[in-house]
Amino acid sequence: MSSNDTSKLYFNRELSWLEFNQRVLDQAIDAETPLLERVKFLAITGSNLDEFFMVRVGGLMIQARQQPNTVDIAGMSAAEQLQAIRDRVNQMVDEQYRCLNEQLLPQLANHGIRRLTRDEISVSQQEHLQRVFDEEIVSVVSPIAVSGAEDFPSMIGATLGLCVRLRGRALGSDRVEGNESADESRFVVVPMRRGLQRILTVPSDEGVHFVIVEDALAMFADQLFPDQEVLETVAFRTIRNGDVTVDEDAADLMIGMQAMLDQRQTSDCVWLEIDAESSQETQSFLQQCVEVDAENVHRIPGPPDLAALFPLATVSGFRELKYEPWPPHASPDFRPGENIFEVIAQDDRVLFHPYQQYQPVVDFVVAAAADPQVIAIKQTLYRTSRDSEMVNALRQAAESGKHVTVVVELKARFDEKRNIDWARKLEEAGVDVIYGVRGLKTHAKICLVVRRESHGIRRYMHFGTGNYNESTAQLYCDISLFTCNPELGNDAVKLFNAVTGMSVPRPMTQLIAAPLDLRNKISEMIDVEIATAESGRPAMIRAKVNSLLDQQIIDHLYQASQAGVQIELNVRGICCLKPGVPGLSENIRVTSIVDRLLEHARVFYFLHGGDHRTFIASADWMTRNLDRRVELLVPVLDPECARQVQNVLVSCLQDNVNAWQLDGDGQYDRLHATGAQIPHRSQVDLYTRACELDEAATQASRSTFRPHRASHESA
Repeated sequence: MSSNDTSKLYFNRELSWLEFNQRVLDQAIDAETPLLERVKFLAITGSNLDEFFMVRVGGLMIQARQQPNTVDIAGMSAAEQLQAIRDRVNQMVDEQYRCLNEQLLPQLANHGIRRLTRDEISVSQQEHLQRVFDEEIVSVVSPIAVSGAEDFPSMIGATLGLCVRLRGRALGSDRVEGNESADESRFVVVPMRRGLQRILTVPSDEGVHFVIVEDALAMFADQLFPDQEVLETVAFRTIRNGDVTVDEDAADLMIGMQAMLDQRQTSDCVWLEIDAESSQETQSFLQQCVEVDAENVHRIPGPPDLAALFPLATVSGFRELKYEPWPPHASPDFRPGENIFEVIAQDDRVLFHPYQQYQPVVDFVVAAAADPQVIAIKQTLYRTSRDSEMVNALRQAAESGKHVTVVVELKARFDEKRNIDWARKLEEAGVDVIYGVRGLKTHAKICLVVRRESHGIRRYMHFGTGNYNESTAQLYCDISLFTCNPELGNDAVKLFNAVTGMSVPRPMTQLIAAPLDLRNKISEMIDVEIATAESGRPAMIRAKVNSLLDQQIIDHLYQASQAGVQIELNVRGICCLKPGVPGLSENIRVTSIVDRLLEHARVFYFLHGGDHRTFIASADWMTRNLDRRVELLVPVLDPECARQVQNVLVSCLQDNVNAWQLDGDGQYDRLHATGAQIPHRSQVDLYTRACELDEAATQASRSTFRPHRASHESA
């Protein structure tokens, strides 16, 4: 198939991702979004672009050099993709700063949240900044004289800096007769690491007044360089290629990971962000130092690094400028004082985060660590929080003599260092730590607890669509499934034994794992729908994923559409499938939700001839998830749990407030309730349901006497 043919069938993944970031930016532009939430969405778009350039653009630059003739799913070479990305990103950056300068900053000022320029600072505010400069900033920053690339400081990841152009003799230089070079301009770079507070509040009679740190540095730059003339101060930022891989053949993976982290600090610069008012002399100097082409230089009309606006979005007070708080609600299935294992033993249970509290997931691990009847705990960790209660519980469990095995994925991008630290602490406590699987990332979300009870051994499990991270669980929409189903328990043991023992898993009866049979199972389920449709009976596929870009699955969905299968897809981010194309995909509808919470759950439903098959998963429909990761597709076997999961999926597919529909040309159109349609915002709907369930359970508990009973389990 020629590249022209493939471009008619698939969207380019990079451009599709950029359209996702545009949908986030549209939330910042939308006047209906509360003002400080708009600031947050703008900061998210900046953070998203940083990671995109570090990973995707960095990788494409390498491919353009090493494999210039290789094309992607849409038939584009790396060079063509890079040019298309630059064109689209330039438009997006312009729109970001128009949003900031023309909308957000003026409106914030109207509400008393004001960014001050040098001319607007009062005498008392300047005195305050002087104290901050003397006591904090000067102690943290280290101005570095730079003559070129050879002595340019290490600017790892996405690092902000201030470039100061000076005239005058540097310390230790002597004027030589006939040599005026000492009085020529020279450059000093001041790296601004993450430990330096970016937004500096200053005293004000009302509201919140602030100065950004590079403005404060510029204001007092002459104090850093006495007897020298400050010609120019320019804020800039470099982004380095983060697409650096670890050598898994190293004798010690931990050492290999550390070498990879060191390599990432000095990788190629893929983006230079510089103040639009900077001189050509300073821009040329910085370009030479970081060795970046002019096409990868972005002159911006405002402060670099929009992600630094996050603290502004969370400023205390100003409730009217923020979303109404949505505290997670307790689940009716998990009430205070109940034994969590007894609850799960009665029936399978599902939770919908963050509408319902994540605490039962934490309690599951904490209870397992403390319960004398628990003899073993096995868990996967991909990304976890900085101060994880669950990880501390695993350490305590091992120290108390329980058998604890944890698969810590050291290769979780940008969380490598944290995972290395956790792995070491777990090992010190006596936990059997496995650093993932050679050649694969372990992305499955599973915790297995083995408990000795009066009738014998029983296995309790938690399966999730999200990471074991108490922090992100407050913001990410995910699903948890608790069960002690014997078949799922047997399969879970087989999976862990295969991962820890470096062997092929024994055949599993219910769990479906990648890279073993997940792809085949999805294909098999689609084939059932195709056969059903061809026989003239109703056939349907519904799916919710973060990304859809695997060519085999897309082609199979096209085949299903042509057979008459009705396909509804809710795809948050990248979608390479073209929906609604006559003769190809007219029976496929694709929507995307961008709202106050991050859509993250992976859910799949197949009508299956009326048999209704429902699954949750850790995997998206991406080639990497299906072929290069350890992932799990988990059947929701309990009918009531399956009904609840299906309801969540339907609610997302019915959203006509914060959902966008993709057309065959790659355009996303925001959906609106029309005519007799009732506006349906799925996140509001799901949160309302969680509130009502909690309230109903609370009311029931107030009118029900529940006696304490003696436990019949033997210790």
